[in-house]
Amino acid sequence: MDIRVLRYFLTVAREENILRASKVLHVTQPTLSRQLMELEADLGVKLFLRGSGMRRIILTEDGMLLRKRAEEILDLVEKTELELIAPRTAISGEIHIGSGETHVISLLSNVIRSIRDEYPDITFHFFSGNADDVTERLDKGLIDFGILINSANISKYDSIRLPDADTWGLLMPKDHPLTGKDVICASDLSGIPLIGSSQRLSSNLLTKWLKDNCEKLNFAATYTLLYNASLLVKAGVGCALCLDRIVSTSEDSGLCFRPLEPKLEACWYIVRKRYQVFSGASGYFLKKIQVAFAEAQSYETE
Repeated sequence: MDIRVLRYFLTVAREENILRASKVLHVTQPTLSRQLMELEADLGVKLFLRGSGMRRIILTEDGMLLRKRAEEILDLVEKTELELIAPRTAISGEIHIGSGETHVISLLSNVIRSIRDEYPDITFHFFSGNADDVTERLDKGLIDFGILINSANISKYDSIRLPDADTWGLLMPKDHPLTGKDVICASDLSGIPLIGSSQRLSSNLLTKWLKDNCEKLNFAATYTLLYNASLLVKAGVGCALCLDRIVSTSEDSGLCFRPLEPKLEACWYIVRKRYQVFSGASGYFLKKIQVAFAEAQSYETE
């Protein structure tokens, strides 16, 4: 597959119209149509739904898959080009980090700020997703570093432990009866509508914590982003099993958080592929976080 043709394909997918896409790309409509038909012929699949009277071009299932892969390929091409043309005499360039929702990102903020103060030409890009999303992008070279929870198969990566942990608990409206408790036990969850994380890892951790109480739970919804779940909690849909310090539980938030008992914590690690060759900017970031979190590392090895 030609990189140029992939760019053509993505532009058509975005514009949903051949004529508009041809104007964006500064090519003739017949040329663009021919390139797309040749791409379909090379791949042996139909990428677009076309028909008389259809003004929009709609992606087929194969087209949606190619769109996802083409975006990843072009992201990697752009990332590689930027790394290769970055000046060798000065530290500059882009650093790509993938992470789930966690308060420990604040620990990186001071490191990032100090790096930016020293080298303002370094740009940081954050990708948000669950553990599967982050590891997929890390394995494909689309991000330089991932921030993963302790059980997320980190053994295949080089890792640095972050010196903080998140605590699992229950997010609920301030007027919920369980706000009167200091901690939430598995038996407290029986019968109340719950909102749980759709991430497989989180589900496994909570299943172990719940032990024999799983079958008694009433799940009203699942979430990927806790902010969305917090809106459901405010609306009275249910209480969310989640990590602390991600959404506000201030006095005017209308929300309350109580930790689980026995305590269930999530330790976080910055991970990278083994034997990875870093750009100057990414290599410098790695050195800075190794120094910043050396105390946590020594604790981990004791």
